[in-house]
Amino acid sequence: MSEPDPDPEELRALGARLDEVQKQRRVRDVPPPPTQAGIAFRFTTELVLATAVGAAIGWCIDWAFHTRPFGIVIMSLFGAAAGIRAVIRAAEEINAQAAKAPARKNDEEK
Repeated sequence: MSEPDPDPEELRALGARLDEVQKQRRVRDVPPPPTQAGIAFRFTTELVLATAVGAAIGWCIDWAFHTRPFGIVIMSLFGAAAGIRAVIRAAEEINAQAAKAPARKNDEEK
């Protein structure tokens, strides 16, 4: 026995429900924009860790070559410069994410 052909109206209704589920899934899969506290924490972490790594490398250079304090001072400055570059890159990345993010619901209601 074969089953009867499906009704075209039922197929349209099923297609509409599938479209709505896919739309809800797309909205749900979009990550929320970063919070101000998250941005500040990321910037602080990038800058402090880069400076600390530079200082640690400088301390190792001073220890190995007995050049205290020149290695730690110079490498701390290099670390701070690297940290600033990392913060700039992070800011560009966050701005790109914010540009891709959909408008907030509060902005749409106004």
